[in-house]
Amino acid sequence: MSDPSNYPGSTDRSLGQLFASATAEMSALVHDEIALAKAEMRQDVKRGVIGSASAIAAGVLLLFSLPVLSFAAAYGIHNLGPGLALSFLAVGGGFILLGGLIGLFGVAKLKKVKPPQKSIASAKQTASVLQGVKPHPRATLAGELEQGGSTLPDKAIENRPVQDKASAVARSST
Repeated sequence: MSDPSNYPGSTDRSLGQLFASATAEMSALVHDEIALAKAEMRQDVKRGVIGSASAIAAGVLLLFSLPVLSFAAAYGIHNLGPGLALSFLAVGGGFILLGGLIGLFGVAKLKKVKPPQKSIASAKQTASVLQGVKPHPRATLAGELEQGGSTLPDKAIENRPVQDKASAVARSST
């Protein structure tokens, strides 16, 4: 017959099995928290990249096309009748308006980037649950010595193999 305590549904599990189970569940919880944070961050990074790309596109548009198109448009408007100065002013105002609209679109996208709300709430909930856990009292070294028990260093000295000085020097010099 097999031991009934080896089954997952058994209530008679050993301390080692309980500790292993708690460790595995804690590890799974941490991995799930990290996966949730990654998913939220990925979405916000995507929004941030789109907003930043829009702002960069607006800047590049203004920087490279402004001089060439300004001269072409200003001379085209000048051919319709108004003076040259008024033509250049109208073209410059149009480009500033276009750049401003594209910039507003980029800022609107950047404002939608938020911290990972679900991950923060889940981490706070996990922390509040773990704060209620009390550690198991451990035996102190002083208490063990008072009871006449040997300490770990004493046991190591008792179990150490006997060596002579010549073999110890030979081993350390190689």
